[in-house]
Amino acid sequence: MDKKDLRIVFMGTPEFAVATLQRLVNEGYNVVAAVTQPDKPTGRHAEMTMPAVKRYALSKGIPVLQPEKMKDETFLKQLASYEADLQVVVAFRMLPEAVWAMPRYGTFNVHASLLPQYRGAAPINWAIINGETETGITTFMLDKEIDTGRIIMQKRINIPDDADVETLYGSLMELGAETAIETIDLILLGDGKITTVPQDNSLTVKPAPKIFKETCEIDWNRTAKEVYDFIRGLSPVPGARTKLSLNGERTVKIFRAKKTGEKTGERPGTVSVEKRRLLVAAKDEWLELTDLQIAGKKRTTAADIINGLRG
Repeated sequence: MDKKDLRIVFMGTPEFAVATLQRLVNEGYNVVAAVTQPDKPTGRHAEMTMPAVKRYALSKGIPVLQPEKMKDETFLKQLASYEADLQVVVAFRMLPEAVWAMPRYGTFNVHASLLPQYRGAAPINWAIINGETETGITTFMLDKEIDTGRIIMQKRINIPDDADVETLYGSLMELGAETAIETIDLILLGDGKITTVPQDNSLTVKPAPKIFKETCEIDWNRTAKEVYDFIRGLSPVPGARTKLSLNGERTVKIFRAKKTGEKTGERPGTVSVEKRRLLVAAKDEWLELTDLQIAGKKRTTAADIINGLRG
């Protein structure tokens, strides 16, 4: 079968998913529909905002489905009407069997980790938070449990020590699109018959649960390296948070920090201002904060905040 004849339904929501959809369109694959989340109110005025996948799909004339519930009978009939041979899922939601089993070639997911590690909603964040030096992309066939299906393909990528979520997100987004294309071509080559391998469940699996506000609180009783990785793993969004004594106690969001290697005997969370450096004591060493935002103010540099304290 030629790629122009393979009927693909794409499922995804954020910008991360758009890179794969765009690659499919640009390379001439037959995307017959896109499924995404419903529009949501955002911003101060609660204006209805369409998901990134919907915005791109409409710009290319691709029909869009936005079900509230994936088991809704009207949605299932609409989905079936597109007679998809294959469904491709990137950063979407858990699907019922009635959806993922519908195409004759099944449904595969593009996941931003080396499964079975970091199953869940926030694999990029947790890989950085846990200090990993490597991650990657996994394509796998969907089954009844989340992120547990048989693996089709994996590609690896290094995590630089200074990488944050924003930089790693971009790299994995492009790698995900590339891996999705290779996976589809493999399925085409085998007319739907491909070799897959089960995930290694003998490993101690590190989870990647959704990030909530309470997840973002810094524990200064951890080592400087652990706090440094925690900050990177939440930057720029949603941002690591803490309370610091800066002319009174202030709630601060921290985007960037530097490891100093300088030992400290101070109580964890103690603030020290040295020349143009803003330091905070972790369990073992001082950590230098360089890019942050005091609640109610704009994001700025530590040097500007120090100047404001002295003024």
